[in-house]
Amino acid sequence: MAKTVLDFEKPIVELEAKLEEMKRLSDKMNIEGEIIKIEEKVKELKEGIYKDLTRWQRVQLARHPDRPYTLDYIYLMTSNFIELHGDRGYKDDKAIVGGFAQLDEYKVMIIGHQKGRDTKTNVYRNFGMPNPEGYRKALRLMKLAEKFNKPVITMIDTPGAYPGLEAEERGQAEAIAKNLFEMSRLKVPIIVTIIGEGASGGALGIGVGDRILMLENCWYSVISPESCSSILWRSWDYKEQAAEALKLTAPDLLEQKIIDRIIPEPLGGAHKDHQEAAKILKDVLKEELTQLSKIKPDKLIETRLEKFGKMGAYLE
Repeated sequence: MAKTVLDFEKPIVELEAKLEEMKRLSDKMNIEGEIIKIEEKVKELKEGIYKDLTRWQRVQLARHPDRPYTLDYIYLMTSNFIELHGDRGYKDDKAIVGGFAQLDEYKVMIIGHQKGRDTKTNVYRNFGMPNPEGYRKALRLMKLAEKFNKPVITMIDTPGAYPGLEAEERGQAEAIAKNLFEMSRLKVPIIVTIIGEGASGGALGIGVGDRILMLENCWYSVISPESCSSILWRSWDYKEQAAEALKLTAPDLLEQKIIDRIIPEPLGGAHKDHQEAAKILKDVLKEELTQLSKIKPDKLIETRLEKFGKMGAYLE
């Protein structure tokens, strides 16, 4: 499978190709010093490029096809994962996965959006866009976690809830609204983690929690830059300007107090090193679980409601 290279990554890829070529020649020529110099240049170039990414470039990284998805994180971070299926009303939505898992000493319920890696699996997963039954499955699993007093971890990575006619017929808006209501008063800790795209109500449907974490190369917004551009300018050509105006990156949202914490990624993005990305996320989740497990259920709910009640409120 061809490796996906984003436009701003091309200088790095070209320099890395030159480095590999020199390493192949090193058996025949004494060029060890030159190799070390180029390795240093590659590192400096990476640090410079990824330090100053625009908002649109971070949107591109969040959508990178090699980026780890929910199941990748589950299998890398946890053991004894038991996937649970179905909403007990219509069918099993493959765009949302979830089940009980062991996160070292913690037994947790993990629920998240799931995309595919190629055309076949993307069709199977509906490109990570849940139908109403997906949100109803998620709520069923959260209620199960509450019954057994286990914390809930959700992972957000969706271009949005499925906008098809059949989804509306089966109550898409009601399913998302019901999740918001029920999650707001769930009696167990909820940690929400944005691991890729966080678009509109499709993301918010599993996005109410005590702690909102966000990987550094993700985006979270009421609308995608392309859709915003098409509404304001009647064209997708202004998506970069839209991304800047939406302020949808992790630093933007931390400043606005929409999220609580930014989780660093390996240099170049989570897609460069799945193992390291999962290790960083796992350490943060355990740290948050340790803190939340000390809080009584009534206080959890009170603080959660207060947290979301303050969002979007401004004094003039």
